[in-house]
Amino acid sequence: MKSTLSVGLSATRRIEIDTPRTIDFLGETLRVYATPELVRDFEIACREFLLAHTDPGEDSVGTGISISHGGATLRGMHVDITVTVSKIEGRLVTFDLLAKDSIEEISRGSHSRFVVEVEKLRARVAAKAAKAAA
Repeated sequence: MKSTLSVGLSATRRIEIDTPRTIDFLGETLRVYATPELVRDFEIACREFLLAHTDPGEDSVGTGISISHGGATLRGMHVDITVTVSKIEGRLVTFDLLAKDSIEEISRGSHSRFVVEVEKLRARVAAKAAKAAA
């Protein structure tokens, strides 16, 4: 991991709430941003942010997330997702999360990611797969 990563750094990305990001179980008039999609968008934003601060051969995996989701964002609206580094403990990086649509704050929380060496992770997963197959 590069020394460029520090507490307080942040990034914001804008997401359009398209049909695949919405719930469908309440009918077409209530197509709003689905919580699992919001979680996915937070994770992607944090991972992409971290990639700018990792060394070749490194990536990150999620280790925990806790959010509230209190605002209904309609299909077609935009959401600004802001991720801010709140803690760095070795290879474990924790982010504060915030999401706002054009009217209100819709979510806040925290997410942690662990920076991994991809080849080491690949070897551990292969060893586990071999045990599972036995």
